Amino acid sequence: MADKGPYYITTAIAYASGKPHIGNTYEIVLADAIARFKRQQGYDVFFQTGTDEHGIKIEEKAKAEGISPKQFVDNAYNEIRKIWDLMNTSYDKFIRTTDDYHEKQVQKIFKKLYDQGDIYKGSYEGMYCTPCESFWTPSQLVDGKCPDCGRPVQPASEEAYFFKMSKYAPKLIQYIEDHPEFIQPPARKNEMINNFLKPGLQDLCVSRTSFTWGIPVTFDEKHVVYVWLDALVNYITGIGYDAEGNYEELYKSHWPADLHLIGKDIVRFHTIYWPIFLMALDEPLPKQVFGHPWLLVGDGKMSKSKGNTIYADTLVDMFGIDAVRYYMIHEMPFDNDGVFTWDTMVERFNSDLANTLGNLVKRTISMGNQYLGGVIEDKGVKEPVDDDLYETVLQTKAKVEDKMSTLHVADAITDIFDLFKRCNKYIDETTPWILGKEEDKKDRLSTVLYNLCDSIVIGATLLIPYLPDTAKAILDQMRTEAKEFDLLDRRGAFVSGTKVTEEPETLFERKKLEDVLKEVEKLYPPKNEEESKGAEEAQASPAIEHKAQISIDEFDKLELRIGIVKACEAVEKSKKLLCSQVDVGDKTLQIVSGIRKYYTPEEMVGKRVLVITNLAPAKLAGVESQGMLLCTEDKDGNYVLMTPEKDVPAGAEVC
Repeated sequence: MADKGPYYITTAIAYASGKPHIGNTYEIVLADAIARFKRQQGYDVFFQTGTDEHGIKIEEKAKAEGISPKQFVDNAYNEIRKIWDLMNTSYDKFIRTTDDYHEKQVQKIFKKLYDQGDIYKGSYEGMYCTPCESFWTPSQLVDGKCPDCGRPVQPASEEAYFFKMSKYAPKLIQYIEDHPEFIQPPARKNEMINNFLKPGLQDLCVSRTSFTWGIPVTFDEKHVVYVWLDALVNYITGIGYDAEGNYEELYKSHWPADLHLIGKDIVRFHTIYWPIFLMALDEPLPKQVFGHPWLLVGDGKMSKSKGNTIYADTLVDMFGIDAVRYYMIHEMPFDNDGVFTWDTMVERFNSDLANTLGNLVKRTISMGNQYLGGVIEDKGVKEPVDDDLYETVLQTKAKVEDKMSTLHVADAITDIFDLFKRCNKYIDETTPWILGKEEDKKDRLSTVLYNLCDSIVIGATLLIPYLPDTAKAILDQMRTEAKEFDLLDRRGAFVSGTKVTEEPETLFERKKLEDVLKEVEKLYPPKNEEESKGAEEAQASPAIEHKAQISIDEFDKLELRIGIVKACEAVEKSKKLLCSQVDVGDKTLQIVSGIRKYYTPEEMVGKRVLVITNLAPAKLAGVESQGMLLCTEDKDGNYVLMTPEKDVPAGAEVC
């Protein structure tokens, strides 16, 4: 694949004040998916993340713990990087604002801006928000509180250095209007122009004297550089910027950044302060800043004080890395907040991952082994349904590229899962289990299974940026490798004659919501009687996982009748199965069911049961089954046979 040139992507650097929750972790996972996708396209990607480690908040937290600020941020850095690595993120550089080279460049930048007259000394009086480390005028407050975080503010006054923001405001307004793609989503752009730039920018405080945990100003060491000037320039210091012009090759090749990926709450700093700093340094502006929405829990923002903080490692322990990545990517709209709930997590895990994807891969490989000895060949016995399958499969690459080009990442992964859904539909259309019974249909069967393997390999390759471990597991089971991205719009990704694995693994083992909720209750015990009551009600009436709607015509394809069990015996080769002879009126069906744990053969004889009588026959443990007995589960997870209320005759239709 031809080299398509450099691509530089960054996340905001995480504030080193503690362990990141899943809302914080979403950003690194989203950035990783974009970075992996760009690499897959052939770009020379440099992906940078890191930690923001200075400021009064950290100084105060370290003091409260009785350790030095450096010890505190070292601990936080280790925790943050551990989570980033746990989530299988492929960053190329992890920068810390306490790194020596960064601190030296910040000092050089501060001096350069001072020498050219963009920074001047003055004093500041205003309302200060400690968590945000921001000064506000009384008119900027909302109900007397910080407009960013809503917390209380305190009056503060101190000597400080200021940056002349107003000097560059007209130039920035013009730049934003000339580059409509610069701020995304578009609503963020309108907010910055109308709420901050056009009303007039105040000069920005860029040093502090009220604390010491920061980078000293070289020519006035009672001042430390204010956190935003320190933090924002990481995007250039991390790739070799030098304020004296001695740039490293990486900076020359990869700046300006293609994408700064940040939370919507810090768009102002990245689209107003940061571009103006760059203008003052006479450096190009980043090509795009995307302010992604938040991932909320239930109907509120995560916070430790609310007790609704969920961490990525907790979710990984319960569901696995790629399941968590999938949820984060899939559930976040382009410009609206996403919501995490435990029932939605379980639903997505079961319906999308275990069923749509995992079951597709396992049964395709299993059928290949059962009917063809595992060797899948394209015999060229085609039917119109094959072209219909490939119409969906071969268009997916272009759809994904289109969605990713505008950062609609959730829509891109949805397109890939639509491919897998189409494969499942193709199985229903072609019925390989019926083809496998007729010797003269063997070549058609082989072609059908080849088409499935080919489509799955294309889908798995497209899936790599989002679920890298799962994609690799699929390709390994198909005994093949990822294909070149540019070739994913044509057939032949799977080499005809390849022998698939003999023992397909279960990619995602289905979860029961009630089991998950029990684990959640252990991790997050109710704090009061009201919460405890709510937890009991949730446990008593768990959310139901609903399937997609069907038409009455689809339902009418099922033949449901009352049956009477005439004989029953245990299946010798299985500990789970019973084999029943069921009278359904005009015939007797042999039905194999996994209910041996719950019923003895003697109990079964004489029972009236609900039967699906028109299922295609299938073999279970070597015994043919010609229908299905309908069951449900009680509160303890035991199977219970569905029976009619009255003694209706065998063969009576269920309607």
